[in-house]
Amino acid sequence: MRQLVVYFNDTKAGILTELHPGMGYSFQYYESYLNSAMPPISATLPKQPDAYDSEHLFPFFSNMLPEGVNRRVICRSLKIDENDFFGLLEAMADRDFIGAVNIRRITDD
Repeated sequence: MRQLVVYFNDTKAGILTELHPGMGYSFQYYESYLNSAMPPISATLPKQPDAYDSEHLFPFFSNMLPEGVNRRVICRSLKIDENDFFGLLEAMADRDFIGAVNIRRITDD
């Protein structure tokens, strides 16, 4: 099971989980984010206390990934399977993304 923290600007919004390779994904907002005045991270993922589950990586997150030649170059250089979308998202974590939503690795803070 792999997990990444999803931020809206500098605020922890929730956690994205790959349940097991090929077994699906889950996104869960943190309670503190749900209780804040912050907006949902996406129109397709409105704020709710229950986790979102999907067989495939949520389109909102897969749209954050590089495409085409850039994807091939990154995957080849980092030795990531081009079909491992979560692995690629994890490799891109802690870097600048376009927009207010960022993905970061889990830390002990």
